Amino acid sequence: MGLLDGKKAIVTGGGSGIGRATCRRMAEEGASVAVLDIDGDAASLVADEIDGVGFGVDVGDPDGLRRVIDAAVASLGGLSLLYNNAGVGGFSRLEEYDPLEWDRILRVNLTGVFAGFRAAIPHMKTGGGGAIVSTASISGTRPAAGEGPYAASKAAVAALTASAALEYGPHIRVNAVSPGMILTTMTKPMFEIFPDQEQRFQRDTPVGRVGAPEDIADVVVFLCSDLSRFVTGQNIVVDGGLTLHGSGVDTLFDHVYGPQSQT
Repeated sequence: MGLLDGKKAIVTGGGSGIGRATCRRMAEEGASVAVLDIDGDAASLVADEIDGVGFGVDVGDPDGLRRVIDAAVASLGGLSLLYNNAGVGGFSRLEEYDPLEWDRILRVNLTGVFAGFRAAIPHMKTGGGGAIVSTASISGTRPAAGEGPYAASKAAVAALTASAALEYGPHIRVNAVSPGMILTTMTKPMFEIFPDQEQRFQRDTPVGRVGAPEDIADVVVFLCSDLSRFVTGQNIVVDGGLTLHGSGVDTLFDHVYGPQSQT
């Protein structure tokens, strides 16, 4: 018997990385899963792996996301679980950010979560309740230089999570998960540009390694399951202990701009 037997789940950003790993774990635990991603082909490939359904959508388009979530719910036959995972990153000095890039990061990372709530919660209320998890980040709990809009968006996801938990309890539990340094398509380029950083993260992370997508997927499944039935409004940090030392990427700014750049 799986932890999510009979559940109907939607995962945004499900075409790769943490999203893909979570879709697979949800399916292994008995859920029927709709995979949403801005790359529709990637969503379809993951859906084929898990006998689910795939949709292409930009989560930063609230009306477009609502239409796709409506279609996914119709295909699944209901909705029990939502994982707001889609996100984008960026790295620069604040004064060098193009306002359009600022808007892009906030639109996907924060508006995308709001749009997921807006589209999914009516279906969950109709079905008697459910659980929602959103991807925040250690960048929201311990920001580093160079991460301004990304850190701000992820801190806001944690705050939005708490508000939603208050609004929709007791029938809908709402939590967030804050990954540490996880090897995904988003972080891989950093390790390619700065190969010494992987060793640094291995050294500074108490568990002794960089995280894998499955490390986050397992926590998301827990938060979606009845094992976490008394957990809501929380932001669970899953970083192998990395932020016990400080922010997650506190040396990267100096690598990019030089050690005197913050003064």
